[in-house]
Amino acid sequence: MPEVIDHRPNRPQPQPQGDRVKRDPAPTRLQYRLERMWLRPIWRRTLRIGVPAFLVAMTAGLWLADEDRRALLSDGVQQVMHKVQSREEFQVRTMMVEGASPVVDKALRAMLPVELPASSFDIDLTALRLQVMQLDVIESVDLRIKPGGILSAVVKEREPAILWRHARGIEILDKTGHRVASVTARDVRPDLPLIAGESADMAVPEALALIDAAGPILPRVRGLVRRGERRWDLVLDQGQRIMLPAQGALTALEAAIALDRAQDLLGRDIAAIDLRNPSQPVMRLGIDARNSLRQARGEPLLGPDGKIIQEEEKKGG
Repeated sequence: MPEVIDHRPNRPQPQPQGDRVKRDPAPTRLQYRLERMWLRPIWRRTLRIGVPAFLVAMTAGLWLADEDRRALLSDGVQQVMHKVQSREEFQVRTMMVEGASPVVDKALRAMLPVELPASSFDIDLTALRLQVMQLDVIESVDLRIKPGGILSAVVKEREPAILWRHARGIEILDKTGHRVASVTARDVRPDLPLIAGESADMAVPEALALIDAAGPILPRVRGLVRRGERRWDLVLDQGQRIMLPAQGALTALEAAIALDRAQDLLGRDIAAIDLRNPSQPVMRLGIDARNSLRQARGEPLLGPDGKIIQEEEKKGG
């Protein structure tokens, strides 16, 4: 009997069922939640930065809980700071003041919080500048520490522009009305014009403009008087006054000066020129001129105080 040959390919033989179970590749719920949390940047930063920082802070807190350790650390820090601040490159040895008068120079040097030489860390330039700016004469100051241990102070002083006489004395003001200094008498600064009256310092620019406009009669000008905190009187020698309006004072003064140049108005016996109403100027005559008119009319004469002289006084005189 011929041999039968099976040419079919080998088929896998069925494996017997055993106890081993095929593993499920899906993550567990805990793994899934942890992986989702790790995808959030806040959790990654917390674990990478927050936790180490917390551990370091907790360790430092436990170490600093001891009072002796804190004192030791403080002393060490103070010694290091003192060594750094005492180094030669941080030492300020001289002070150089530019643009200041001798009096201001002396005052600035007296304001230094420490005696030189001193460390630059002991000189607070901001606080020193605020203190220097409290001097009325100082308009601006530039403070800086230059190489070589030099404390430089570049000062700009206020320029005196006018004198202000008020109930408390006489003060020098700059062109903006800011106080510069006090003087004891008018003769201390005869080169400066004079203003008087309450709140006259609030209108210094206008006063200076009026004084500039009074150029032709400037030698006769004694000063300006503030009236009612709103207008000016220009006071001349011999007691004459030009009463200016609250508005348009410069124009009114120029008109009065033009009239004087044309008719020698101020050279006459006129006590005041009232320009408070520019459309209706009024001239007040002096005592002599008024008496001349009264005498021509046969009226009683006036005394220096402006009152009528009685017949008994006339006979007695």
